[in-house]
Amino acid sequence: MTTLSPENSLSARQSASFILVKRKPPIDKTEWDGFFDENGHLAKSRDFICVNILERGLHPFVRTEAWKFLTGYYSWQSSQDERLMVDSTRRKNYEALCQMYEKIQPLLENLHRNFIETRNNIAYDIQKLYDKDPLGNVLIDKKRLEKILLLSYVCNTQAEYQQGFHEMVMLFQLMVEHDHETFWLFQFFLQKTEHSCVISIGVGKNLGMLNNVINVLDPVFAEHLKGKGAGAVQSLFPWFCLYFQRAFKSFDDVWRLWEVLLTGKPCRNFQVLVAYSMLQMVRKQVLQESMTGDDILLACNNLIDLDVAELISAACTAYAELVQKDVPQPLKDFFL
Repeated sequence: MTTLSPENSLSARQSASFILVKRKPPIDKTEWDGFFDENGHLAKSRDFICVNILERGLHPFVRTEAWKFLTGYYSWQSSQDERLMVDSTRRKNYEALCQMYEKIQPLLENLHRNFIETRNNIAYDIQKLYDKDPLGNVLIDKKRLEKILLLSYVCNTQAEYQQGFHEMVMLFQLMVEHDHETFWLFQFFLQKTEHSCVISIGVGKNLGMLNNVINVLDPVFAEHLKGKGAGAVQSLFPWFCLYFQRAFKSFDDVWRLWEVLLTGKPCRNFQVLVAYSMLQMVRKQVLQESMTGDDILLACNNLIDLDVAELISAACTAYAELVQKDVPQPLKDFFL
């Protein structure tokens, strides 16, 4: 058993200070533009920007460009001219993938046994997707969304299509103007978050580490979850598959949480501490009523319209507590 390393204690102190500081306004266009020199190179460090995003978030007017840095779409060392070239290259590469897909589609239909089933699943999921704002205005183009999801399925062998991807990609489509941006941002998002929302790669690991965090930080709750509440934690996989989308009232709140996850601050795999903090919201009720696993799951599913800033703050508190504990080496490695 070992405590987390000293260099990460600084992150823990930053996390604790974030909890105590009054909410600051998000980084707006004027401030964001001030981060760059005359050639378009960032004059502020990556760490400085990421800590500010953790503490404050991004104004909608700068979110698209900032996310291109956070996901790796742009290099943090790039100039304005280099970023224009990257955009052009990304667009051409996307168009080439589209052309390739059109050529091989008949072959996929005949030889790839899962292709037609997956295509039907994507079409069905998109059909159910509510695509209008409160005034009835159409928000997204479902045909374009379907094309991007199909292309992602064909090209990304690590992350086959799963239910919920259509909701995630919709949020990228709402953020950017062009299809190539939506496609590449989603691919980079999956890579940056270590495919932690993918059932076959990261979701099981997240659930296992969530159990470990509960064991370390809340042994009393852990005992209940192992006994009468058995199976509850393993049933929380939709939280990770959807990256907590349904816990919030607005897309802005979802983006706010996701951009924190992309910063890697205050630690890697922060999504597990977010899940832990959400479980803590039902802890008192669970223990008082001695809930079973099914009842715990129902209580967790009723966690909606959460305050994203309060949730991020609670997860930072959990991290600050975790670094003071003796933790198993796998848990230490997971968060460093």
